[in-house]
Amino acid sequence: MLGSLYGRCDHVTKDVPVYLNDVQGEKLGFVDESLGRYADAFTFHLPEEVCKRLAGGQFIYSFDYHFSEAASHARASGNRRIKLVSVFLTMRKGYDKPVARSAKINQESSETV
Repeated sequence: MLGSLYGRCDHVTKDVPVYLNDVQGEKLGFVDESLGRYADAFTFHLPEEVCKRLAGGQFIYSFDYHFSEAASHARASGNRRIKLVSVFLTMRKGYDKPVARSAKINQESSETV
């Protein structure tokens, strides 16, 4: 989920809030590392309908974070540690529900006739 940021992210010690769109948006729930610290593994605690939409690809996500160390203490590689502050879910624009493969095949065969 965090991609290249995950290796720089401090361990999540408390629940990280999940908002709709931005920090002024509706608070949907939270994420945590209740399953342990694994490569990019967070557990979402959201209402069932939001989970279905997230699993169905209807949301894109973004993050808010703070640097957890001063620039003068950053590693020589330039990769400063970060602390995850919040997660934002934003509805995809122009989202069309995916068409089942069988429906696509039927549609293509009817178009070629």
